[in-house]
Amino acid sequence: MHTRHAIGVFAAAAWLLAAAGCHDTTVDASRTALSAMPAPAASQVARGHYLAQAGDCEFCHTKGGGRPFAGGRAVPTPFGQIYSVNITPDPQTGIGRWTEQDFYRAMHSGIRKDGSHLYPAFPYPWFTKVSRADVDAIYAYLATVKPVRQAPTPNQLPWYLRWRGAVAGWNLVNFHEGEYRPDPQHSADWNRGAYLAQGLGHCSACHTPKNILGGSKRSRDYQGGTAGMHWAAPALGNDLRDGVGAWSRDDIVEYLQTGSNANSASAGPMTDVVMNSTQYLHRDDLAAIAEFLKVRPESTGKSTSSQGRPDAAAFARGLALYTDNCTACHMSDGRGQGAVFPPLRGSSAVQADKPGTVIHVVLAGARMAAPAAKPTGLAMPAFAWKLDDRGVADVVNYIRNAWGNHASLVDPGIVKAVRKDMTAEYSPARGRITQHPDRPLRRAGK
Repeated sequence: MHTRHAIGVFAAAAWLLAAAGCHDTTVDASRTALSAMPAPAASQVARGHYLAQAGDCEFCHTKGGGRPFAGGRAVPTPFGQIYSVNITPDPQTGIGRWTEQDFYRAMHSGIRKDGSHLYPAFPYPWFTKVSRADVDAIYAYLATVKPVRQAPTPNQLPWYLRWRGAVAGWNLVNFHEGEYRPDPQHSADWNRGAYLAQGLGHCSACHTPKNILGGSKRSRDYQGGTAGMHWAAPALGNDLRDGVGAWSRDDIVEYLQTGSNANSASAGPMTDVVMNSTQYLHRDDLAAIAEFLKVRPESTGKSTSSQGRPDAAAFARGLALYTDNCTACHMSDGRGQGAVFPPLRGSSAVQADKPGTVIHVVLAGARMAAPAAKPTGLAMPAFAWKLDDRGVADVVNYIRNAWGNHASLVDPGIVKAVRKDMTAEYSPARGRITQHPDRPLRRAGK
């Protein structure tokens, strides 16, 4: 309620900023629209395709079972559902009439062709760091995508956010426009990793806490956040407990390339990222991202001293449930089984400040990523049909506080909220293999 009130007040104040938020909408006649663009060089198209994969563009702009890049995928936000738009070269419902400059302005400034603001569910606060040459390459690639006539799906937002001029005020507080500038204090590899992670990868969109307006808390970059719908994104600093401090650079590369390593396995939205984006990145780019993350400092201002521990009765209930349901794969000591079933002991995802991911996985099960490099794609069954909210809370609290783990306690109310908000693709029926949207999307033109 506090967040919605703040947004309402902020939106009203933004009316006073409308003039500052206006942009020139004059069409540059010297530019060629996407649908009429001459065939670009094959090398530029290939580079644009690679960069579009780095940005996870196709997944976000393709609804389940839909045509590639035609939009319609729901993006959950605390303020309502926003739906991705058609970015095929269709001139009526896509971006076929957009010029290179139109596309760059959208990526760099968050401004549509008609001069109105894009909602920050489109990650322009990160894409602004992408170089003009790389944006132009993505534009060239999109010119080769098959046009699809598909009208946009209306957003589901409260009335005070339907006026896009309000975003001008949001930008003043949360948006820092500008392409990435290399840091001379760091190596070329580190700078390449920073460029990818902070730009097209938009990693901090999920792995950084949000402020009351839904913007990223820049002072706490990569200190853990949320991917929406209660999916928690752990910290990516050098923390041992809930970061990547215990991971080697090779561990990070393996995780991004395959979705699992000796320390952890992806679930939910991160599996989507691996399957549709990071598995396609070159190893040297993944190594650069690993270099960037490993040099990051530990998180600041975190304390586990007041997080408590389940009382003896609750701990015993959690142990009993874990023994009955989890030990066959994760073992009694929580160490898992090699590179097959991930360890829970020492897991940063398990010990994340927000417990949503662990609760999701217990309720709905999970399927590991199945890229070409590691195609097994093992699945964990769902327990939503078997465990009530208190049972889930008990086993999650046990997992988060056994074997030297230490994390905040979960109450049944949190479990109830996650259960209520689980989307259909993360809610398998009893006896059916979990069907996450974790398979690679069809590549355009294939």
